[in-house]
Amino acid sequence: MTKIDIISGFLGAGKTTLIRKMLEEVFSGEQVVLVENEYGEVGIDSGFLKDAGVEIRELNSGCICCTLVGDFSRSLKEVIDTYHPDRILIEPSGVGKLSDVMSSVKSMEEEYPDVKLNALVTVANALKAAKQMKAFGEFFNNQIENATTVVLSRTQNAKPAQLELCVKMIQELNPKAAVITTPWDEIAGAQILQVIEGQGSLMEEMMAEFVSAHEHEHDHEHCHDHEHEHEHGHSHEHEHEHGHTHVHEHSHDHDHEHSHDHDHHGHHHADDIFTSWGRETPHKFTKESLDEILKSFCDSEEYGTILRAKGMVPAEDGTWIYFDMVPGEYELRVGEPDYTGRLCVIGTDLDEGKLEAAFGL
Repeated sequence: MTKIDIISGFLGAGKTTLIRKMLEEVFSGEQVVLVENEYGEVGIDSGFLKDAGVEIRELNSGCICCTLVGDFSRSLKEVIDTYHPDRILIEPSGVGKLSDVMSSVKSMEEEYPDVKLNALVTVANALKAAKQMKAFGEFFNNQIENATTVVLSRTQNAKPAQLELCVKMIQELNPKAAVITTPWDEIAGAQILQVIEGQGSLMEEMMAEFVSAHEHEHDHEHCHDHEHEHEHGHSHEHEHEHGHTHVHEHSHDHDHEHSHDHDHHGHHHADDIFTSWGRETPHKFTKESLDEILKSFCDSEEYGTILRAKGMVPAEDGTWIYFDMVPGEYELRVGEPDYTGRLCVIGTDLDEGKLEAAFGL
């Protein structure tokens, strides 16, 4: 199987730096061909594929760098037929349309069953993206709109408000893409790879867990001890290092009876009953602010009936805070940096506007 990853981005966005990081940290054990889809002389004088218009040089063990000249599809076929690599990284021209490169690679999939378009990545400079979006609309926006992952560079130099605005503008163009906002020296290449290869969003993961748990209860509907959903949130009785646990003495009956009433009498699927609200954001929080938010989730129903809340977010002090809440209790702890801040709330009758306001988004 040959995976093809397209790493696009406007001129100077940091594509080569990202590729170097991935080659060093995660692709060192693979046979990788790096294809630079630029035109003109690049000073390379070598290559088995020169007749096909491909200039090649060795980058390091297991990695070959090609520059395609002329017909892209024909040259790419030569790379596949000659090297049978594990992975091809395509770095298009900085002003190329991602959709055009995608079309060429999709035609490869039809001709070569073992070739898979694996990831569509766009690298964008967090300090310049908003201006470039306006100045180079068609080209820049095409790269954002067609990406499955947008990797922001230079986020460590961006002011918080600038970074949040940048992410919002990207999400307006492409609400489905994962946006990596954590500075590159704080996140491992393996984490980036997990995201670009299609890691599900936190909301998808949690809803899948919830649906599975709820349907499991439906299969055992004669057992009404209501232990499962509480266990699903895992026990919070132990103390985490660097963390703290809060337990609120509230009845859980309402939450469990609500979902069971729908399930046993209406026979609905769980995803018909529960709704979820989720955001990916670089917004920075404090433990105090999250403590207040989660306490209000436990103590009131002004946001709807919240059955689960979970997240991992950057803190103002440079650390990362992980939180987990089930009815009546929640915990906060220190965790590893994620690719961006991620929040998810699952429940019934959720007021999305109030949730957004509660988290300051």
